Amino acid sequence: MDLRIFTEPQQGASYADLLAVATATRDAGFSAFFRSDHILKMGGVSGDPGPSDAWVTLGAIAAQVPDIRLGTLVTSATFRHPSMLAIAVANVDDISGGRVELGLGSGWYADEHTAYGLPFGESFGQRFGWLTEQLEIITGLWDTPIGATFDHAGETYRLAGAPGLPKPVQTGRTGTPRVPIIIGGHGPKKTPALAARFADEFNVAFSSLDVTTTQFGRVRAAAEAAGRAPGELVYSAAQVLCVGRDEAEVARRAAAIGREVQELRENGAAGSVAEVTDKLGRWAEAGVERVYLQVLDLADLDHLALVGEQVLPALRTA
Repeated sequence: MDLRIFTEPQQGASYADLLAVATATRDAGFSAFFRSDHILKMGGVSGDPGPSDAWVTLGAIAAQVPDIRLGTLVTSATFRHPSMLAIAVANVDDISGGRVELGLGSGWYADEHTAYGLPFGESFGQRFGWLTEQLEIITGLWDTPIGATFDHAGETYRLAGAPGLPKPVQTGRTGTPRVPIIIGGHGPKKTPALAARFADEFNVAFSSLDVTTTQFGRVRAAAEAAGRAPGELVYSAAQVLCVGRDEAEVARRAAAIGREVQELRENGAAGSVAEVTDKLGRWAEAGVERVYLQVLDLADLDHLALVGEQVLPALRTA
């Protein structure tokens, strides 16, 4: 099982905070540092020092922290024009030397759109349409051969004569320049079909093992229906992290993020080192290939060191 660190900077984080966590992620042996792409705190309007742009911060981290992979879980299709997103992601892939991944979703947090005057659409169906078009445009731009141009005439976006530059450093399954794309969600039909069409990885966040594996099954079936081998995708989950050397440390870390220990044990990767290692091992046996460990207290770098030293080694072969 592959373990990655996942942060929520909109809850209150400076660039220095994110850089410290990314550096600790690398030092502890995790494979990747990911961040959410939100611009308003959940549970309040402060989030001091305020929002940070996901791709600006990832570009800076890419230049300062080597080896680990970097990405978003997930960028909202409501935030940026797909052409500009394709350029930004390709730029960060270049800065990182080919270590970037793009998680892209339809967007769900209405309050942040209201606060900053961003279009949220009239329905989830409309936003899902925006997401689909964005994936068509981003992959179309990257797939366009150098010297050729790309056109798109959709319901929301129109491009004419775009050169499709710059290109990502990485090469995808299509054999063209491509950053790995992560799609997630719980929708029973449209979401699996979209993943089968575009995704390199499918993620189910903050759900039970049963819900997670059921959705994986839908994605595998959708891939087969689309003529694609289900094993081409990576199947991942996201779980909040709260691990301690003893019960007092678990309780302290739960209190620091405003959660109850028992609730975290039921709904996250929480408890003693042995408990979390056992739980994640069972998830690996059930077909979860990668887990994003959501770290909410960014000042507690010892948390990452503990998991890297005592949990990660046991799961590398799981």
